[in-house]
This record gives sequence, structure tokens and C-alpha cells, in this order.
Amino acid sequence: MNAPANPTDEGHAALIEALGSRSIVFVGLMGAGKTAIGRKVATVLSLPFMDSDQEIESVSRMTVPELFERYGEPEFRALEQRVILRLLENGPQVLSTGGGAFMNAQTREAIASHGVSVWLKADLDLLMERVSKKQNRPLLKNPDPRAVLERLMAERYPVYATADLTVPTRDDRKEIIAGEVVAALCGHLGVDAVATGAASATTDEVQS
Repeated sequence: MNAPANPTDEGHAALIEALGSRSIVFVGLMGAGKTAIGRKVATVLSLPFMDSDQEIESVSRMTVPELFERYGEPEFRALEQRVILRLLENGPQVLSTGGGAFMNAQTREAIASHGVSVWLKADLDLLMERVSKKQNRPLLKNPDPRAVLERLMAERYPVYATADLTVPTRDDRKEIIAGEVVAALCGHLGVDAVATGAASATTDEVQS
């Protein structure tokens, strides 16, 4: 007798079907965990993973800090927009974007047309703890990086809040946060919640 199908696999298949050709697009500030959580969600759903910053570096053969330094932020944002628009043609996939990408109105429109956007919302202390470990953040080359982050949060959080989904992130295992993202996606796409073995996000935590 055949063993019953794994309900998790069934749920994942239903989620992929509901997604169609769209991408799952992570947005949020530097340090929110877009790449780490994005990779985990891609693994769970057996989807390709792309990181727009890595793609920009591959295309330009320069690092993001080098691009900022040589060409300035406006030119970098123009390149970022072109790269993301091209990547969005290749769904379904999981796509992690740079912290400033979602601030571009045309990029937001493209993401809305070709994807489901997920804002990983982090508090200031968590972001500071994470970004202080890395020296490759062009916008934080400042004597007071905490003040810069606070300013970026004030500017960007109202725009990030227009994403399809908001999932709070915190200092917890990647598997837990990824499970909450998958549960939020299921709710947004009208798919029965997937039992991932991770705690599901509560209604209060996930806003569609």
C-alpha cells in the first residue's frame, strides 16, 4: 500500500501553483536577513534563489561599495533597477533585493506585476548588531551609523509597509523565520497553511 502523501509537500505544491510565474521578492533594510531567509525559503519550496546585489556585482564586475564610490548612488540605483527588472522575467523564484531597491517607484511597480513582495521588518537594535559585523555597507560609512539607520528606517519603513506581506524578523533560527514567511505566503495566496515544522506567524505578526 502506498504511503500517504506528505501534507507539507502538497502544501508547497499548492503554493507554487498559486504563485504561477511570479517571484517571491524580499525587501527591507540592510541586516534584515533578506538573503539568509530568502535562501532558506527557496530551499523549502525548491525554487531558484537570486540576490540582486550579487547579480549587480556579477554584471558590473565591481562590488556594490566600489560602484557607490565610483559612480554614486543615483547611477547605482539605475543599474539596480535594470537588473531587478530583468531578474523578474525569470519567475517563479525567490529574489532578495538591496535595501534601497523598493524605494524606486518603477521597481515597486515591476515587483507588484511580477511578484509577491515580503518585507522582513526588523527593529533598530537587531539591525545594528548585524550590520556592525560587516564593513561593506556604503550608506553606513559614517561616524554615527545608528543615526543613519534611524533615518533610513524613518524614510523607508512607510514604503516597505506597502509590500504585499510584512513578516517581523528577530534573532531566531532561520528555519523559524522562513516557516513564518511560507505561512504568510500561503495565507496571502489562499493556500491552506503549510506545516513546515516551524512556528507559524500569528495574525498580529503578519499583515497582508
